[in-house]
This record gives sequence, structure tokens and C-alpha cells, in this order.
Amino acid sequence: MRRGRTWKIAAIGLALVMALTAAACGDDDGDSGDGDGGDGEQRTLELYSGRDEELVGPLVEAFEEQSGVKVNVRYGNSAELGAALLEEGERTSAEVFYSQEVGAIGVLAKADLLAPLPTEVVERVDERFRPKEGTDWVGITGRSRVIVMNPELVDDPPTSVLDLTDPKYKGQVAWVPSNASFQSFITAFRVSRGEDAARQWLEDMKANDAQVYESNGDVLDAVENGAIGLGLINHYYWARMVPEVGGVENMKSQLIFPEGDDPGALVNATAAAITKNGADNPAALEFIEFLLSEEGQLRFVEQTTEYALVPGVKDPENVPPLAELGGPDLDLTDLDSLEQTQQLLTEVGLLS
Repeated sequence: MRRGRTWKIAAIGLALVMALTAAACGDDDGDSGDGDGGDGEQRTLELYSGRDEELVGPLVEAFEEQSGVKVNVRYGNSAELGAALLEEGERTSAEVFYSQEVGAIGVLAKADLLAPLPTEVVERVDERFRPKEGTDWVGITGRSRVIVMNPELVDDPPTSVLDLTDPKYKGQVAWVPSNASFQSFITAFRVSRGEDAARQWLEDMKANDAQVYESNGDVLDAVENGAIGLGLINHYYWARMVPEVGGVENMKSQLIFPEGDDPGALVNATAAAITKNGADNPAALEFIEFLLSEEGQLRFVEQTTEYALVPGVKDPENVPPLAELGGPDLDLTDLDSLEQTQQLLTEVGLLS
């Protein structure tokens, strides 16, 4: 399967909002069931989730039923929760952090606030989605950056994000500078190609009248409906749309997966880590192992159309296999410099 070809498929921050969730422990009935800690007490786990409750809630319920562990969840934006964990330090009540982006976890890893995971657990996933050094975190699912295109509006399709500064695409590219995934992409651009290259690309895109949208979903809708020719989003927005329109054949848009080490070929990961506070709670590792189990991985593929990172689990439908995707050669831990990326976007005039 060739990279850089057009795939016809359906599509699918550091705001300081610190919303605390209540932590309610289960009743102690004195029985020695699976959830008992050996002395009749209910086993518990404190989870910080940067992914929303609609997705994570059913996973937590399945884990609770399987393990007998009562999971108390604080939901929020990954960057916000990462900032909270950094401020709380070793005083935090959190035992597991499940983040939508590796960058938020990278900050904690470099601050030495995470407990190492067993090597055999981390090595379950593709080497691209685990630390190049250490075992502080493990990738859970993959999310590929793509270019979405309406072929009725674009005669000469781009194969790289670097092509999008060409005058022939003037005013025809939609993007969402405020979006966390876009900012991770720019962070990867900075890390892999350098600050100057990233700045120049952003300035050239702005000069080429790239159109700012509110969300990835809005970008997809605009391209699909013919309001604009091209857009920058994650692959799963398309993939989720396929069944909604009755199949790939009913899609008006197509996906382009950039080749090789193109910055636009970034495959980022959602990731999980155990805090030092959770190092002595067996339930923390059990939860991460559940996310990496075939059941957990299949739930993500089927519900979110993200890529499973454990070999042997099927890929999402209507997109190329994970093994065929490229991306810049970098340690995803190094995507921790979000603040610098936001500063760059502000200086270029894309954030206020």
C-alpha cells in the first residue's frame, strides 16, 4: 500500500480550569470478593483522565466489573490535568494519568513524577509509541494527522503539508490553530525540523490565506460539503463519518496520508502512566493492562476508530494499516514543549 496516495474514506490546551471530581469509595461489606484488598476493604483507584467521560466511562465500568476495583475519575483537558499534576507533585491523589496527548505526560516524566512501568508491559506496543529511554509511559491508541480533500475543488492534490503553501492552494486550506492535536503537530514540526522551519511554514500558510475554523469536525464538514478544498485534521473524524453516510462510496471527500518523515505524517498517541503515588497500588497497573488488552484495544478501534497499538489487534476500517504509516522520527515524550508552541502560534498571529 503506497503512502502519499489519496484514500477515499469517511471522516470522521493550557486553559486553567481545575475542576475537581469527587472520589467515592465503595461500601465495605466485609466479603472477600475480587475487589477486596485481602482484609475485606474495597480496592480503589484514583484516575485522572484527559479523555472525556463518554469514551472512558464505559471502559472504567468494564474494568470495575472485571477487577472489582472502584475507580474514582477526575475528568478534564489533558494539558490542564498535566498542569495540575505538576503543581500537586508527589502530594497528588492521582494514581494513573490517562492523557489524550503524550506531551502532557512528557512534562511529568521529565519532572520525575512518574513511576516506571514494567518493561514487558511497555514493550507490548509498537516501539514508536513508547519512550526511547525508560518506561515512564505507554501508548494506548494511535491518531494519524491527515489532509482531507474534496477532489471536485482540487485538481492537483498535495502529497505533503509542505505543499500547502503553494499559491495554487491560496484560501483553500482549513485549519484549527487552537486545537490540541494541531498544536501537537506543530510541536512535532518544531522538534523534527527546527524552530525556524516551523515558524516559516506557519507564516507562509497564513500568507496563503489558510482559513481558521473552530473544530476539526467543522473542517471536515466544510471539505465534505464543498465549502473549501483542503483541511488538516486527524484520521478518525473521517472514519467515524463513513457509517453515517452509508459507506465510503457515499463520501465526497478523500484522505491524503503524507509520506515518510513529513511533519504532516505524525501519528501521535494517547498514553497512560502511573504516578509515584500509585506505584504501590496494584490496581494502577491492572488498569493500564486492561487498556492494552485485546478487549480494551478493540473497544477503541470500534468506538473511536483510532489505531490499536498492540500488534495483532485489527486496524480501523477504511484507512491504511498502522504499519504502513510514516511520520517524523522522534520520541513522543519530546512533544512536551506545548507552551513554546503556543507562544510561536501567538507570535505568528494565530492565537490571541
